[in-house]
Amino acid sequence: MRIVFDTADQDSLHKNQGECMQKKKIIWADDEIELLKPHILFLQQRGYEVTPVTNGEDAIRHIEKGKYDLVLLDEMMDGKDGLTTLEEIKDLHPSLPVIMITKSEEEKLMDDAIGRKIDQYLTKPVNPSQILLACKQIFDTRKITEQKISRDYIQEFNKISQQLMTELTFSDWYEINLSLSEWDREMDEYADLGLRQTLYDQKHACNIEFGKFVERHYHKWIHERNENSPVLSTDIIRNYVFPKIAAKRRVVFLVIDCLRLDQWLGFEPILQEYFNITKHYYYSILPTSTPYSRNAIFSGMFPADIEKKFPEIWSKGEEDDSSRNRFEKELLDYQLKINRVPLESDAKYIKLLNIDATKNLEGNIASYVESTQLTAIVLNFLDILAHSRSDSTVIKEIAPNEAAYRSLSNSWFVHSPMFEILKILSKLDCSVIITSDHGSIRSLHGTQVIGDKETSTSLRYKYGKNIKANAKHALFIKEPADYKLPSRGVNTHYIIAKEDYYFVYPTNYHHYLNYYKDTFQHGGISMEEMIMPVIELEGKKE
Repeated sequence: MRIVFDTADQDSLHKNQGECMQKKKIIWADDEIELLKPHILFLQQRGYEVTPVTNGEDAIRHIEKGKYDLVLLDEMMDGKDGLTTLEEIKDLHPSLPVIMITKSEEEKLMDDAIGRKIDQYLTKPVNPSQILLACKQIFDTRKITEQKISRDYIQEFNKISQQLMTELTFSDWYEINLSLSEWDREMDEYADLGLRQTLYDQKHACNIEFGKFVERHYHKWIHERNENSPVLSTDIIRNYVFPKIAAKRRVVFLVIDCLRLDQWLGFEPILQEYFNITKHYYYSILPTSTPYSRNAIFSGMFPADIEKKFPEIWSKGEEDDSSRNRFEKELLDYQLKINRVPLESDAKYIKLLNIDATKNLEGNIASYVESTQLTAIVLNFLDILAHSRSDSTVIKEIAPNEAAYRSLSNSWFVHSPMFEILKILSKLDCSVIITSDHGSIRSLHGTQVIGDKETSTSLRYKYGKNIKANAKHALFIKEPADYKLPSRGVNTHYIIAKEDYYFVYPTNYHHYLNYYKDTFQHGGISMEEMIMPVIELEGKKE
């Protein structure tokens, strides 16, 4: 599939960027304003309207009567000085930009001015070009940035579209998913560019090709483990935790259920003050659902092998954290045992299902790290948030789209006990490994599925007998053992949704089609669900 921007597309993107700049009004207060006539003329020649005044009182009067876009303010004037004038200006118009100009280089004066929310600080003597640059930074930075972002995205859009025409590797898909996730976050800040729908269309095109890619290669990945295979869920602890333990490091292994790459990219800048960060990637096994992918992480085994070794996990119960994932500690201990990992004491395992448990961990994390070499933590909040959005009109109102969902995730993280826990860990002598068992995708397209009453209820994958669905929208698995999945009895088949499809039964089809549309789901094949970050954090030494 090839998608490129043509000339008309580019013209449309820039339709508002070629318009003439509306004349900006500047008031310049300086008791030596006569000496600044060349500077004022220089600004006027470049389209700015400048009103000169010689003192703070006149500046205040003009601002009270008229609308100005910027104030150039001398710090040392007869009568009302610059800082006093600044304070009165901010009382009148808190958002009015002010550039302070002074002869003094005293640091305390700069701190005072910055503390009172000036936008820039220039030291005399200043030349016309300096003044022009300062004005352009106030007025035009966002417009110039938006123009550059539009150009850069067009280039990246066409680059990815060209890549989709070639035979891609699993590491190529890492780069594509990272690029699209970064652009998603860029568009959150510059929503007025009008590129959001274009980005969504490209992500959808990429997920179509990604689904085909996984369908072609996944079977080989799980049976032929070599350099041509990506790191999978089963490899995470062996690849990233065991080497730290072998190097005599204390390790905190944190699994944040349902963490997407774009959400992590919001958390990462917050943590950079505290940690040196190294980022890797892996592919979640299929289905991208907690009972499969997280059990695979803790056991180091595929679900079919877990079924043989721990048949009680798959024998009965619904597919939720209280049943299928109730043996994670035992699975972790088993993986440590069969790999003969020498621990000073037993590994500590903690599951955080609510804020009280997380706050309790905040008070005890230091003692856990000191008492054991491996502390494993599972945090369920983001998975709960994703599912709650499906059922709660309040949360859906707060997070009506992916941009708002990312913002909500960020707000949670900044104010969460988990952030406080990580800050504590940054000061301890330990390594922190953060990952997720799977991501989620905003499901926008329903597809009909037919199955008997024993068919599972998940929206992005199902298992059972005689399951039927549109072959374009799902991966069909007739022999579970071929994909290292639990057999669950005779003649059990699996179907796994691709792209952003979700399964709907014919009964009350339109009701459930609308009910589950635009909800975050997991279990299927998409970049958002399968390509997961693995983060190594080492605290910065003071």
